[in-house]
Amino acid sequence: MVDALVIGGGFYGVSIACYLVLHRGLRSVRLVERETRLLSRASYHNQARIHNGYHYPRSYVTAYRSRVNLPKFVADFPFAVQRDFSKLYAVARHNSMVNARQFQRFCKDIGVRLEQAPKEYTQMFDPRRIEAVFLVEEFAFDAVQLQSWAEEKLAACDIEVTLNHRVESCRADGNGSAVDIVSEDADGGIETVNARYVFNCTYSGLNHLGGTFQPVAASLKHEVTEMGLIEMPPAMRGLGITVMDGPFFSAMPFPARNLHSISHVRYTPHLYWYDEVGKDPYERLDRYTKDSRVDRMIRDAKRYMPGLGDAVIKDSLFEVKTVLVKNEGNDGRPILFEKSQTLPGFYSVLGGKIDNIYDVLEKLSAEDIHGS
Repeated sequence: MVDALVIGGGFYGVSIACYLVLHRGLRSVRLVERETRLLSRASYHNQARIHNGYHYPRSYVTAYRSRVNLPKFVADFPFAVQRDFSKLYAVARHNSMVNARQFQRFCKDIGVRLEQAPKEYTQMFDPRRIEAVFLVEEFAFDAVQLQSWAEEKLAACDIEVTLNHRVESCRADGNGSAVDIVSEDADGGIETVNARYVFNCTYSGLNHLGGTFQPVAASLKHEVTEMGLIEMPPAMRGLGITVMDGPFFSAMPFPARNLHSISHVRYTPHLYWYDEVGKDPYERLDRYTKDSRVDRMIRDAKRYMPGLGDAVIKDSLFEVKTVLVKNEGNDGRPILFEKSQTLPGFYSVLGGKIDNIYDVLEKLSAEDIHGS
């Protein structure tokens, strides 16, 4: 019997496991991760952007929460934050869902820094396609540094970590849950663990547990996405760039590889489907033929910023991205925090951005969770 079992060794799972020990007095916490290393899926395969709200002019709540959470993240993880680059947001003249004046008003409303970019930056953009360029305050995080933090933090909290295993099913058992854990090795057996609390932090695999577990109430949408990794032209290596707000792109420092990531609203999503119990999103990703579209991302991006045509393609990161269907229209990224109606002490957690962790911990602080 353990006080809590956390399913999923990404940034959210690790943070929740440590929070339970340090702030809720749980003495025996175990974390189970299906990969061979912590923070090796969505926590690594993303744009590494620490949002400050600019990205969400169509979702005030998401933008405001990012603005509130960014300084907390920077204060808690200074060793993993890259700040030594200039971050530019450019508003397109055509097909943008906000214009420059609306973007300025939005930034004032959420209370973030915004100033006209100097000429050395604006001249990099095609003025026929770009209405305005702004210098903003936004950072990147180093996923490799966070991996090291996760290993050290879990050890310091005396949390048992089981890698290369997955949770197959959960069922009610007295005042908690009986959880069946299976090794990913072909000859692995089944271990059943009883837990007073269970935290399901499996991201795209959120609904894919057997037993008496019931899927979350919210509808989920999955996408196979491609994040390109590129070497920027010398004049642009100290920049982070976002052209918005519509079918446009971002190029951000990716500290874990000392490169830049590039993503494009049109080409980053390769295919999508709606969550269906019994169809594992990660198995679908494994079967997918991963033909790169980074060349098309660059070809379109250089129409707005011609110098990007000299970027060198280095690699691609393919992953499953999961979002709440209800937020497709406004691009919002709220957390999902749902307590099971059938399994006592069972919580499902889904977040769309790394800084959302503070919203999760705020929700947890209101729950009646305590050590045995």
